[in-house]
Amino acid sequence: MTSNSEQLAVQERVALPTETMTIMMGPVHPAMHGTVRVVVTVDGERIVHADVQVGYLHRGFEKECESVTWGQVFPYTDRLNYVSPILNNVGYAMAVEKLLDLEVPERAEYIRVISGELSRIGDHLTCIAAIAMEMGAFSIFLYCVRARDIVYDRLEELTGARVTHAFCRVGGVKDDIPEGWLEKVRGGFDEITGVIDDIDGLLTKNRIFLDRTQGVGVVSMADAISSGFTGPVGRASGIDYDVRKDHAYGVYDRLDFDVPVMDAGDTFCRYYVRMEEVRQSLRIIDQAIDQIEPGPVKAEGAHRVVLPTKNETYNTIEGMIRHFKLVVDGIQVPEGEAYTYVEGGNGELGFYCVSDGSGVPVKVRCRPPCFIVTGQLGNMLVGHTLADVVPIFGSLNMIGGECDR
Repeated sequence: MTSNSEQLAVQERVALPTETMTIMMGPVHPAMHGTVRVVVTVDGERIVHADVQVGYLHRGFEKECESVTWGQVFPYTDRLNYVSPILNNVGYAMAVEKLLDLEVPERAEYIRVISGELSRIGDHLTCIAAIAMEMGAFSIFLYCVRARDIVYDRLEELTGARVTHAFCRVGGVKDDIPEGWLEKVRGGFDEITGVIDDIDGLLTKNRIFLDRTQGVGVVSMADAISSGFTGPVGRASGIDYDVRKDHAYGVYDRLDFDVPVMDAGDTFCRYYVRMEEVRQSLRIIDQAIDQIEPGPVKAEGAHRVVLPTKNETYNTIEGMIRHFKLVVDGIQVPEGEAYTYVEGGNGELGFYCVSDGSGVPVKVRCRPPCFIVTGQLGNMLVGHTLADVVPIFGSLNMIGGECDR
């Protein structure tokens, strides 16, 4: 039996006034992917309100494009999503090619698919690594980086750059693939698959990981659709939509692959959809390697669009003049506007281009999937604890350059 004094002490503690606290997370914070600020109001450890603020990176991609030629935009697209840059290259190139009504050679399309899917694998491995590491699973991070290095090695051999690859060109790609490169790409499949299997065994049925991710940051299908979610985040909420399947571009209509879809819409589903997409990307690359045929990698006969070879530039007056005009004045893109979209690492990645007939764009507008999903982060955090901010935000895979463009 408790004494009267103990009962009074309990009543006094219950009656003590409480108030919420506002905490600033970011824009420079270990849990913030990139320069994002989240102002959270907490009642104890429970989040009652979250205000997500982007814009601290000051990327300025869309404005930068208005002062360079059409070809000089490519290195800017790399930095939109620096984890899967070739996918950005392809999306932008397709928009300009649509304005030019230009046909891309088949071999170049296959090279775009193979290199793009390698980029997608690197993107997903980076996201999985971040989700796991931020919850203390450091070994998973090391496994993912080991597999990602295989991807980076192949892309470096192809493009000459390890991280940001200005490899695509209007009308095709910069260069043909190196000799023996396709065999090297296929040679890395077993190790990448082995890493995914190891992560699957370590995380997917791990009780701690499940407790931290299942039922956390849930987005229903209805909310995902109304918010415009696409990509792995949308598919984790049950939206069976993939641009490669539903609006096939390049040579994706010739390739057989599945679109992983789950329906719980939580952090765990967003993690596992990416795991399965790595396997599907390997499947796509394997088929593309089997199907690719010899041929040109740049549009033939498009002398007003495609740069001449170095041999032509250095040894003929026509090649030198053509090179000079394309570099200094840029491609003279017909007046008009065009929108194209591809399946980026985080969903539907669109580019809207406007031309006035000159060599410099009037407007290059980007539809970034990261920005769409990050806009709903505040709603996803409400009701959860401060510790849940890390896995929820990590599962969205927000890339600063793409979000703050």
